[in-house]
Amino acid sequence: MKFIRILLLFFLVIPFIEIFWILQLGGFVGWFPTSLLVIFTAVLGTWLLRKQGFATWSRFQQTVSKGEVPASEMVEAALLLVGGAFLLTPGFFTDAIGFAFLIPQTRQAVANYILKKYLVQPIGNPPFQTSEPKHETIEGEYKRED
Repeated sequence: MKFIRILLLFFLVIPFIEIFWILQLGGFVGWFPTSLLVIFTAVLGTWLLRKQGFATWSRFQQTVSKGEVPASEMVEAALLLVGGAFLLTPGFFTDAIGFAFLIPQTRQAVANYILKKYLVQPIGNPPFQTSEPKHETIEGEYKRED
């Protein structure tokens, strides 16, 4: 329920911030330069998203070819998807968040945080377990036949 409230607040507050910033900039420099700046950030973001997406895909393929699990690359790809959605949304606040996800160091730091905090479970501590594990031994006999 807490996540739903945060998401609802996010979808209510972000548009007001975007409208405020666009109106402030539009009042300062005019509507035409503001419109060009919004379009420019969308085009620049699309170009950077494509470049970073190909770099992440290349790292994903290298990790898989080594026989390792590409967990970090998969989380980074999801962050790139979120960043691309923010960049295509008209506004400067969402563009700032989107560009932050396109910076490799920022994206990798967020991906590592997500992996450590939410996705990787310590050994011996299964998720959603509230009590001590039950160790049941089933006794029986067996006979090997050749």
